[in-house]
Amino acid sequence: MYLKFDNKEDKLLVYMMGELDHHSAEEVRNKIDDRLSREDITKLIMDFSDVSFMDSSGIGVVIGRYKKLASKNGKVCITNVSDSVKRVFELSGMFKIIQLYNTNKEALENI
Repeated sequence: MYLKFDNKEDKLLVYMMGELDHHSAEEVRNKIDDRLSREDITKLIMDFSDVSFMDSSGIGVVIGRYKKLASKNGKVCITNVSDSVKRVFELSGMFKIIQLYNTNKEALENI
């Protein structure tokens, strides 16, 4: 999986490309956590537009970032989710705690 980071004011926007599964989850977790702590950011937007597949390990990555930032009064949201990835989120009940936005612009304005 390839990650591209973009800082927008006090928010970190992460573009994820590829498969978010048990093979890539640890690396994704480490890269995002490193960036969040190095730059002291508490608002994370995860862009799923180029994620072709996600399993429960991806849920773990998102939940872990949520818990990490919630302890600092931060926020996590996701954007641009395909139908197949959205189904994984729905089945896990994630949308009860993580906000889904259709676009990055919408997320940047509301998070």
